[in-house]
Amino acid sequence: MPGTGRAIASPRAGFGAHPAGPAATAARRGPGLPRRTRYWFFILPTLLAILAIILFPWVFTVWMSLHEWAPGSPPAYVGGRNFMELFTSRRFYQSIGTTIYFTLLSVVLPLAFGVFAAVVFHRRFPLRGLLRGIFILPMMATPVALALVWTMMFHPQLGVLNYLLSLVGIPPQLWVFAPATVVPSLAMVETWHWTPLVALIVLGGLAALPVEPYEAALTDGATRWQTFRYITLPLVLPFIVVAAIIRTIDAMKTFETIFVITQGGPGVSSETVSIHLYLQAFSFHNIGYASALVIVFFALIVALSLFLLFLRQKVKWS
Repeated sequence: MPGTGRAIASPRAGFGAHPAGPAATAARRGPGLPRRTRYWFFILPTLLAILAIILFPWVFTVWMSLHEWAPGSPPAYVGGRNFMELFTSRRFYQSIGTTIYFTLLSVVLPLAFGVFAAVVFHRRFPLRGLLRGIFILPMMATPVALALVWTMMFHPQLGVLNYLLSLVGIPPQLWVFAPATVVPSLAMVETWHWTPLVALIVLGGLAALPVEPYEAALTDGATRWQTFRYITLPLVLPFIVVAAIIRTIDAMKTFETIFVITQGGPGVSSETVSIHLYLQAFSFHNIGYASALVIVFFALIVALSLFLLFLRQKVKWS
């Protein structure tokens, strides 16, 4: 009303609009930095942590790969000589072959036993929950403690494995003490350790399967093998692929089990890329060469991961 001296808000301002306009809104916020500037105070600690934890070690590794450095002496720039020595090293290629051999065994065996165990534990039977809990216990053990136990079991004279073989008339084996059997023996440890993980992943897939296809198969008189081959396996295949990707990446960089049991021996029979890298850096003190090996090994893992993800995209989820 005229003469009252008060401003009347227009009804067109909308619900929640302040009658005094932007000036009153800024005054209500009070003095300080703009909103976007204030956000940086929350983002900056995370960025600094990423730079310190992830980016700086990689930049330093790349820098060290271009230098020759032994403890007690200053780094000397050598350019790409470390990479040239790496790609001409017979021991490096042998370690790659050992890694591939170990990875294949450590992926195929857990997948086979894990899928079988998942199918078994998916059925209902007495004490199923208790047996499931016992089955996943190996996955809970730390790799170092597990490797120490298996080291005693692999002993040619005092080990329990040769004792069990003697009960059925099989002569004692050298296990990790012979070049021909060391990698399969180490893969057996990995299989025992990580088969429960594969089984849990596949069990999750089995629990999510629909019931209708099985009812139709039962009506048509399909056998158990036909039901598994044509219904269960195709439906659960995406979960198996996920388990294979996890196991492949983990098996390629396995270190603790191999180092505790064999340290890469006998000779270099079980020297994977991870063991070769450790020995070059901390036993032979070739820091620059080991840094170049880190970069190449990282590139191999990334390439393999991309390939596995490409295969994963080819598997359609049901």
